[in-house]
This record gives sequence, structure tokens and C-alpha cells, in this order.
Amino acid sequence: MAKSALLVEWVHLNPRENATAHHTDRFEAVHLEPPKTILRRGQPFTFKIRLVGREYDPNSDNIRVVFNFGQTPHTVKGTKGVADVNPNKASFSEEQPEQWEAILKEKDTDSVTVEIQSPIDAPVGIWTMEIETKIKQTAGRTRLFRHPEKMYILFNPWRKGDVVYMSDEHLLDEYVLNDVGKIWVGPHGSARGRHWIFGQFDESVLPACMLMLGRTNVVDANRGNPIRLVRAISKIVNSNDDQGVLMGRWDGKYEDGTSPSAWTGSVPILQEYLRSKKEVCYGQCWVFSGVVTTVCRALGIPSRVVSNLVSAHDANASLTVDKYYNLENEEIDDPTNPMGEDSIWNYHVWNDVWMARPDLPKGYGGWQAIDATPQETSEGFYQCGPASLEAVKAGAVSYNYDVPFVLAEVNADLIRWKEDPASELGYEKIESHKYHIGRVVLTKAPWIFDPNGDKDIQDITEQYKAKEGTEAERLSLMNAVRGTERAKRFYSLPSAASEDVSFDLEDIERVPIGENFKVTVKIENKAKEDRNIQAVLSAGSVFYTGVKAHCVKKASGTFKIRAGSKEELSLSVTPDDYLGKLVEYCIMKVYAIATVTETRQTWAEEDDFQVLKPSIDIQGPKTITVGKPASLTFSFKNPLKMKLQNCKDIQPLETVRLEKTFVPSLSGSIKLVSTFTSKELTDVSGASVFECLDEDDE
Repeated sequence: MAKSALLVEWVHLNPRENATAHHTDRFEAVHLEPPKTILRRGQPFTFKIRLVGREYDPNSDNIRVVFNFGQTPHTVKGTKGVADVNPNKASFSEEQPEQWEAILKEKDTDSVTVEIQSPIDAPVGIWTMEIETKIKQTAGRTRLFRHPEKMYILFNPWRKGDVVYMSDEHLLDEYVLNDVGKIWVGPHGSARGRHWIFGQFDESVLPACMLMLGRTNVVDANRGNPIRLVRAISKIVNSNDDQGVLMGRWDGKYEDGTSPSAWTGSVPILQEYLRSKKEVCYGQCWVFSGVVTTVCRALGIPSRVVSNLVSAHDANASLTVDKYYNLENEEIDDPTNPMGEDSIWNYHVWNDVWMARPDLPKGYGGWQAIDATPQETSEGFYQCGPASLEAVKAGAVSYNYDVPFVLAEVNADLIRWKEDPASELGYEKIESHKYHIGRVVLTKAPWIFDPNGDKDIQDITEQYKAKEGTEAERLSLMNAVRGTERAKRFYSLPSAASEDVSFDLEDIERVPIGENFKVTVKIENKAKEDRNIQAVLSAGSVFYTGVKAHCVKKASGTFKIRAGSKEELSLSVTPDDYLGKLVEYCIMKVYAIATVTETRQTWAEEDDFQVLKPSIDIQGPKTITVGKPASLTFSFKNPLKMKLQNCKDIQPLETVRLEKTFVPSLSGSIKLVSTFTSKELTDVSGASVFECLDEDDE
């Protein structure tokens, strides 16, 4: 009697065993019942096939494994993988596999163990598997077993040949596997690291990622291309063009949603998005960036959060930020720009992702900037990047994607214009500030976490641009200007006339909430004649995007400064002046402008700083134990001479303490983040790290 094709009873994918080799063992879904299979492309994995009726005969039986991806799987498009089990091959030979392969690892009387290797460029997402069995060299019946479980296949930055490969594996502990980090927020001089729980291994994250990618315009065949995918992620994390994750809002009106400052991590956002299938309210740049990091790390793309302090928003592609003033030295809106008004954000947060760039000349791989905050459209949508940092630094604005916009964010010149009826343009250039934009670009340093300070900060400014003031920095910017038609017109205009009076606005770096501060301008008349000066000093509250909220205090006047002498102008501001006018994040802008009557020399400068709030102090035992209660104490001092409301009543200058007990379920390093909010004080937080031991290790 002729043999019948093998009958498959079940297939066991060994999800937990494979997860260790694939660096996916920290995903919660791997440890559920039943466990999910989460793999990385190009990495071999094994599974066991249980047979019914008879033993596998390698001479006569053929076992074919078929993998399917997307709606209409096709081998030519790379969305269908077909591999016959080879009983004569001991191991895979290709270092950078281009096709699906299967080899026989073990054979028992009622089962076989098969090892599979997927292509290094396989699409990323959910795959299904089928087993086809037949008798070799016959036209007999083929039997089909459809595995009921789905598997995730992710990018593999550990495997050479993957576009996202990172040769320093130690860095992947930070940029793929670290699920808690920092996001630097605040103006230059007072920015602080805000704790953020990325939580990429939470069981809700990968399903949320699949929902997101399903709503992008990336076709199934391109889901393995990280260049296409990260650009789509920058588009789908905001909800401006499609059914994206977060709706942005910056006006302080969050009553119908969650205030951006209340978020401490990505997981609640992605859980809500997965549950409701619609955008979550509300986000701002650092929230968008936190979610992007979670999504990229979950998919296997190395990612870091990037904070640019004093960030340009170049609305008209001129590589400049232009500010206009009337004859009375008051700032006015840009009257010439039909595409929108330039602005300067106190800080702006986006992401760097790591990958090769086979679409660009050699040397432009590595870190690439992407930005999910909806600022300007790119190719008709609110998306940005990936922009090669090497291209940004070199001023290579012709290379995809959005290099000019990112370059302007970190290195545009700030140009000030004043009304001049005698000028052909109606305005004359009064100042060109070359060093104001992109004061410092920050990210979290690898492998370090400082819960109570900023010892984990890393300055990456020189990865974006050469050091300010150097010839290399100017040359790269001029290289960008030559490649941008609109920028040529702005940079070719003449500079201001000779200047013989110097002005210096003193920086204000840190002002604890409830204390006075002073706006001070130092003036020196270097001329041999007296000079008459018209000056304006002001202080106001601003949103971190640079949008003005309230004028806190302003003074103006005209005075004479003697030849060769020095003077000092000052404006004193008290807590009574500013406390009722602070907006979220408590950022203040001080501004000064002065005109010398005799020479028409005009000078202007501004400085941003943050009114600092207290942090929450968390105290507890140095070590805690799995399964045993641990008591923690949370405390902070009210710095204001007023009672805090919409919380447990806290009296003026009172120190409050709260004790809480929790029971840890996993061993290892536990990072704890706490927040406090009231009507008068919001965005107050604290963090601490505890080591949790297994009971046997006590």
C-alpha cells in the first residue's frame, strides 16, 4: 500500500526558548498563557512538529513550511515565504540570508524539530504559518496544517545585514532594550530630565503598533524597509492627517482630555488608542517623542529621544528665523511670509533612529532624525525625516528627507528687521544672530539613569553641527544656503551699519518659584560722543513653543549715555508680578531692544528661563524583595506663600509626606516615578531606583 502524506497533529513554536536568542524575552506577551511568538528577522528559530500515524522518512516525505504576511501574500513581493525542510543540511551558511530556509534538526518516532531562518529584509509585523506535507516525486495528495497562532517578526539590529544593524551591541541595551528613560525639557539654562516610562515590552504595545501601521500608507511589501516605516511612524503618531495616536494641543485647555504634563509614559496612551481606536487627547512634542521611542524600540529600531534647546521653526524654508519690529521697537508679525510665521521654541523634542541609508551616498547612515510633532508638512503630510545627521551637519540639503527643516531647527540664523520707510523693502536688517539657535542638543547617555539629577545627560550638539563660531559650522550652513533658493535671498541682504555702543543682556538661568528676579542690560558707549538711547525691557510668560501668554512687566524710556561710559538698565520682577500669569512648564521670556538715535544702530536680545518647582523626594529601603510589602515615603515642600488647592490642602511653605506600600512582582532594578498636581502647582515629579531581590537572594 502506498504511503500517504504525513498528518500533522500540532506545531509547537517554542516561543519562550526562541525568545532568549532573539532578544525578545522581555516582552510580556512571551510569558502569557498561551505565550506569543516574537522573533527577529534573519535569526534562526526552531519549532516542533507532532505527527500522527507514522514516522517521518526523509527519503520519501517532503515537509514544506509556508509563511504569509498581509492581505495578499506573494513570494515575488517578499510577503510569502516558502521553504522545504532540508534533511541533509546541518546549518545555515548565509551570513545575510536573502530567502527562507528550513533544515531538519532532530527526528523522533512521532515528531520532527525544524530550524527556520527568515530573510534579513523580511517585512515586519504579524505572520502566519502553514505546514504542507506530501510524498516526494508523486502526484499524491498534499496535506495542509494551518497553525492557529500568529507570530511577530521584528527588525534585528543584532544581525549584520539588517538595515538597522548596530555593530556595538552594548548600545542596544540602551536604544532597544531600555524601557525607562529621560526626556530633557525646559529652556536653555534650566532644562531638566523628565522621567519617561517607554514600556515597549507591555503586552498592549505590539498590538497598538500593528493598528498604527495598518493605518499608514506603507504597503505590505515595504513593511521591512525601516526608511519607509519610520517616516510613516512620524506621521501616524500625530493625528493631523489620519487616524493617528495623539492629538496635539498647546493652548493650556485640556479639560476634555489629559493634560500633556500629566503623562509619565507611553503605555497608557497606547492602551487607550488600542481600546478606543481613535486619537488620544492630548500630546506635545516630548509626548510624541516618548511614544515614537516606544514604537521604534518595540519594533526593533534603535531609537533615542533628542531635545534641542532654543529650537527654530522655519516656516518659509529660508534657513532663518525672522523677527520684525516697528519704529517704536515693538515686535510685529511677519508681514512678508504667506506660508506662516517663523518662531523659536524654548525647546523642541524629536527622535533619532539608527539605520543604514542605502538610498543615499556612502557615509550618510547612522543616526537619522524623525519628528512626529506636526509643525510643517512634508510631501503634503505632517511627517518629518528620516534626515541623516551627517547630511544635516554637512548642509547637504538635497538628500532625503527634510534635511533643510532639521538643519534650520539647530542652526538657522536669527535675523531681526526694523521698519525703515526709506528702504526699498520697507525694512532694514538690524541684527543677524549666528549663535542663538540650537544652543545645545541633548539626549540620555547610554546605561546611566540618575533618578534625582542630570548625571545621565549627553550633549550631542556636535553630531548635528560643527561647533558654533568655527569655520566648519559657517561653511556647512552656507553650503545649505547655496542649495536653497529662498535662503539665498535672505542671506545675501546687507548687514547693519557700524556700531559703537555695545549691549549685553545678562542671562537668567534658574529662578526658584516664589523668588524675585531682575532683567539687566549692560551698556557701554565706545564712541567719543554722547549717545541717546531708546530702550524697552519686558518680561512675560510663554508657552514652550515660544508663543506669548502674558506680559508680566514692561518698562521703556529714553536716556543719554556719556562718551566712553558704562550704564546698567534693570527691571525688577516679584512673585506677585508673575505667579498669576505663569502657564504650563512655568517658562518666562525676558526681552530687550534698544536704538541709538544718532547712528540708528538697533540691538535686540532675549532670554528664556524656567521658574523652577520643587521635586518629590522618594525614600525607602535600599533593597526590596519580590512578593514582600515595601513601604515608601513621598514628600515635598510647598515653596509658595499660599495654600495649594484642588489637592489635599497644603498650607503655605508646608512640607507634606505620604506613605505607601506596594508588593513587587519581579526582581531587578525598579524605577519608580511619581507626580503631583494642584491648581497652583502642576508638573511636579520625582523618581527613585530600587533593587528588588528574589526571596532566595536575601
